[in-house]
Amino acid sequence: MTAWVPSDALGRRILCGTEYATVRYVGSIPPTTGIWLGVEWDDPQRGKHDGTYEGTQYFKCRHPRGGSFIRPNKANFGVDFLTAVKDRYGLNNKQDVQHGTENAVVFGKKTVEFVGMDSIAEQQRQLNQLVDISVRECAVSHAGQKEEISRTCSNIRHINLSKNLISSWETVTAIASQIQNLETLNISENKMKFPSTSTSVSSVFSKLRILALNQTEITWAEVLLCAPGWPALEELYLTSNNITVLERPDNVLLTLKLLDLSDNQLLDGNQLHLIAHLPRLEHLILRNTGLSSIHFPDAGFGCKTKMFPSLKHLVIKDNKISQWSSINELDKLPSLLSLQCHNNPFVDTEKNPETLRQLIIAKISQLKVLNKSEILPAERKGAELDYRKIFGKDWLAAGGNWDPEKNKPSEEFLAAHPRYPSLCLKYGAPEEGELKGHQPLTLKNQLLTLTIKCPEKPEQKPVEKKLPESMTIQRVKGLLYRLLKISGSELKLSYQSSKLDGKEVELDNDLKPLQFYSIENGDCVLVRW
Repeated sequence: MTAWVPSDALGRRILCGTEYATVRYVGSIPPTTGIWLGVEWDDPQRGKHDGTYEGTQYFKCRHPRGGSFIRPNKANFGVDFLTAVKDRYGLNNKQDVQHGTENAVVFGKKTVEFVGMDSIAEQQRQLNQLVDISVRECAVSHAGQKEEISRTCSNIRHINLSKNLISSWETVTAIASQIQNLETLNISENKMKFPSTSTSVSSVFSKLRILALNQTEITWAEVLLCAPGWPALEELYLTSNNITVLERPDNVLLTLKLLDLSDNQLLDGNQLHLIAHLPRLEHLILRNTGLSSIHFPDAGFGCKTKMFPSLKHLVIKDNKISQWSSINELDKLPSLLSLQCHNNPFVDTEKNPETLRQLIIAKISQLKVLNKSEILPAERKGAELDYRKIFGKDWLAAGGNWDPEKNKPSEEFLAAHPRYPSLCLKYGAPEEGELKGHQPLTLKNQLLTLTIKCPEKPEQKPVEKKLPESMTIQRVKGLLYRLLKISGSELKLSYQSSKLDGKEVELDNDLKPLQFYSIENGDCVLVRW
């Protein structure tokens, strides 16, 4: 018996066992008889060739060994949306509805009493109650009969359709058009075709707020072609799509607040300029996008850019940013509050993680959270005071002066330290005494091993820390705020040394380094609040 092959099989997604593939050829392969399907596997290790058999190329593959021929009876072309919903939620008459002996019906694990009500009506009631539906990995490939979804599941608002057999955006639209109040849609991990020309704007996605299109092979150009149909979209997830180039959105995505482009290797940092004028974008995720630099050319030193006017949260971790100048540029963003930037080459220029953190804080004035850790006011003050002092000699050498009329630091210095003038205005220029004998930022100075104790909090176990002897009391406090998870309290520090017979010495000047107080290895720092 010949297996049934859908008339639109070419280009359809299929399952063969547990392996996903796309149909690239339907027809005969001489000298054999019968119909064959030429398929390109998602996992090329599953394949045998590139679509060529006995010298004839029947189809093409991206991978030289990504293709195979299979008989149609081995291919699962999937089910319609509603069948998958009923199967997933135990509401399929054929399998899961069991009639009890005492007027009861079992839907999945739930038993419902009924009097004079047949199981179909009860099933309809239960389907209508569904608001949040997940049919991930349920082999959904098409919408099913027209209007059947709207008649049966009228209250759906959130759908997870990820990793199914959806072959085209047309199928997504056919499903969504029957769901009046759809707010969240996840169709990730479906390799599908998207419109290649602008589509007529309809109300199908008029209430859609969150859309996930990860691993769908969509391009940015295709995003923009579909975007007129997403007038209320707030969050768009586009990870792992081989997006390399961006284009400027033209009167679309105006409501977008979050955009995730992670795991797409962007051509260069200038691609960001093309999406820099999305008016409401607050959260931009660019993890592992190959970024090597960030630059906002419309703004000079100490000025704010007109790009990304609403951006509050930026993720640039796992990239190739090697120069501190890119971190300087982030201070130009007018609304930036939160930054994740670890695992970039520039972090390797400073071996001490505390100093690295202080540098980033000092360079970006409005930052409130760095690498998911809150920046408390005491930590910011300490970072800025230290920065002002550490680079004080460079400032003087570059033409800086305590006399405002003679204070003319070079362009080169300002390019490397664009915040330095504003820090001098905030705290005053560093005094000559502060700069004497200060060691360079490499922190090759001696580390002190100290025990941190909280005498009034016995439940807080003592902690041993290694701190540079040049670390200011202000910075020690900033470290302790995070280490002890204290917020909103003023810390009082003192220390005890065996040489002082247990006498406590107050650490009362935030601007002084630990070495000023003659603290030595093995001493104990006492923390009160």
